[in-house]
Amino acid sequence: MQPCATPEDAVDRLEALHDAATAALRGALDRVLAGGPPPDAAERALFRYPLLRLHYAMPDAGWPRTRRAWAKFQAPGSYAGTITQPAAFRPYLLEQLRPLMTEFGATVEVGTGQQEIPYPYVLDHAPEAGDGTAQMLARHFPTPLLTEVGDEVADNEWRAMPGEPLPLSLFDGLRVDYSLRRLVHYTGTDWRAVQPFILLTNYHRYVDQFIQWGVSQLSREGSPWSGMVLPGNVMIGRGETDRADALAASSPWHRYQMPAYHLTRADGAGGVTLVNIGVGPSNAKNITDHLAVLRPHCWLMVGHCAGLRGSQAIGDYVLAHGYLRRDRILDALVPPDIPIPALAEVQVALQEAAARVTGERGEALKRRLRTGTVVTYDDRNWELRWSRERRAINLSRAIAVDMESGTLAAQGYRFRVPYGTLLCVSDRPLHGEIKLPGAASAFYGRAVAQHLMIGLEAIEILRGELAALHSRKLRSFDEPPFR
Repeated sequence: MQPCATPEDAVDRLEALHDAATAALRGALDRVLAGGPPPDAAERALFRYPLLRLHYAMPDAGWPRTRRAWAKFQAPGSYAGTITQPAAFRPYLLEQLRPLMTEFGATVEVGTGQQEIPYPYVLDHAPEAGDGTAQMLARHFPTPLLTEVGDEVADNEWRAMPGEPLPLSLFDGLRVDYSLRRLVHYTGTDWRAVQPFILLTNYHRYVDQFIQWGVSQLSREGSPWSGMVLPGNVMIGRGETDRADALAASSPWHRYQMPAYHLTRADGAGGVTLVNIGVGPSNAKNITDHLAVLRPHCWLMVGHCAGLRGSQAIGDYVLAHGYLRRDRILDALVPPDIPIPALAEVQVALQEAAARVTGERGEALKRRLRTGTVVTYDDRNWELRWSRERRAINLSRAIAVDMESGTLAAQGYRFRVPYGTLLCVSDRPLHGEIKLPGAASAFYGRAVAQHLMIGLEAIEILRGELAALHSRKLRSFDEPPFR
């Protein structure tokens, strides 16, 4: 392990070690695929993630006082974790290391860890299993072993062993690399394109509006937006807006389960990603399992729901203040009796954004936007079980039903990613207004553009409030130092 005097030195060292390890792994793979000899034990020892270790001893002056919720130590000791892709994560790593070294006086060491880098994580295209190449490579190179990948730290299941360092972050290098590859698979874009502000939706119509709005921003003089990345890594730059329709049409978005669209900024303030996650809690959990390793500033759900109250109308908005979680998918990880709190900063931003976009405030806004509990089901045809669900819905005082919001909020709580939900009422099944083709099409054409703009405006508000957004509400008493 090599001591590092500054955060920049530490990240430089991490980058050098990671570059050397991945280059050695790629070189050995190329050699073997060309018919050369496999790596021996000494060469395999080169295929390892870099390790970042911090040591903190409480100073005589006592505990440093800070209201910051992250980049802080909960107790004296040694903290360590393997790191992947340090060049891409450089801003995040520096953001964490600087306060830990300057305010807390932590000492930092960087060296080579014991975790091996699985060979598929350095290949652009992993070999097909059918021709025997993958099986041959697995005999000589590290492979992804699910026994080594888990969320024990995030799920508070990790237990310290005597003499071992405490975890430095929620995810180690293996877990991050696993999710980075899954993001490419599901979204159809390079994981590096994912922006720190994320909108999640369940209808492709929001995608059309997002592309249209993004292109308009790229063509605007003085706009901070620099480009848009579409599935298939199709790029629309500032000088290509006249070809935007053709470029968008060339995107093979239909090949991907949860296509993602990324609007980037050149000023370092963080762009916006929109992911069409489709319908259901399984998709909602799946994509956020992987987005979480990027440590986004927030994810917000902007989708449709069934309104339950007679006072609601088609096109009204629902701002979730609570969730009745009937999705079941996270019951073992975040039991339903664990409260998922509404985050004040997100709630205020969404409500203010709705006021700005609709032009309505006070009583006029209250007629359009209602706050309350959202029920999240795993069964789209929950209406057919109404006689059995009626009591739970009544007891919860729920005002809307959907299939993703409770899952996304629980995942945000679980992974310490700020979350929020603003839904649009698309049907009222308890009051005779069910989704039918004609009525649904008229609603979509009228409501989607405004709803998306509210989500984008909320992100603009939150952009200026990151210190408050990354609050202590999501962190427990024994959190790792890194956000």
